[in-house]
Amino acid sequence: MVATPIRIAISGTHSTGKTTLLRRLEMEVRALGYTVARTSGSLAKKAAELGFPKMQQQTAATTEWMISAGICAELEATLTADVILLDRSAFDPLAYLMAGLAQRDQPFDEATQQELTALATTHAASYTLLLLTALDPDAPLGNHRDRDLDYRASVDRHLHALLDATGIHHLVVANTDVSRDEARTAVLDTVRAMAAAP
Repeated sequence: MVATPIRIAISGTHSTGKTTLLRRLEMEVRALGYTVARTSGSLAKKAAELGFPKMQQQTAATTEWMISAGICAELEATLTADVILLDRSAFDPLAYLMAGLAQRDQPFDEATQQELTALATTHAASYTLLLLTALDPDAPLGNHRDRDLDYRASVDRHLHALLDATGIHHLVVANTDVSRDEARTAVLDTVRAMAAAP
């Protein structure tokens, strides 16, 4: 048992291997003897079921709901787990909104942008480690994924720019076995170090 739950978040546009990597991390962290909770990356689906516009049509209200719902799910997980693996960080909904606005050629209200960026940045400060997948345009899209490749690439660009601009420390994970192994090692080393801390 660890004194303070360890939070490992992963960000990235769709079909960049986030969930596959998290499943492997979950298995390996459990093998170390820690309880693990993995939050769902399907908040966009839940938002759509509630009636919020999603993907290319996503709004600021959708984005605020998704960030807030993700935070709530994460906090619930802290009640029962030593390690929480977050399938999408607080920045993901914001990057999807920015990509959608750019595609619709709509401006992003400055006050709203500052408010949502502050919400994501403030919460991301609680992450123990943040992994950011890098889009490989040659990697195939998963089943039932949005087929708009330009939008997918725009989300990737906005995510990387957001994390660079906010200064949140993150580890970029490329679509290579070497990079994924480096990410796994970083996560396992972080868990061991945090668990050993007094």
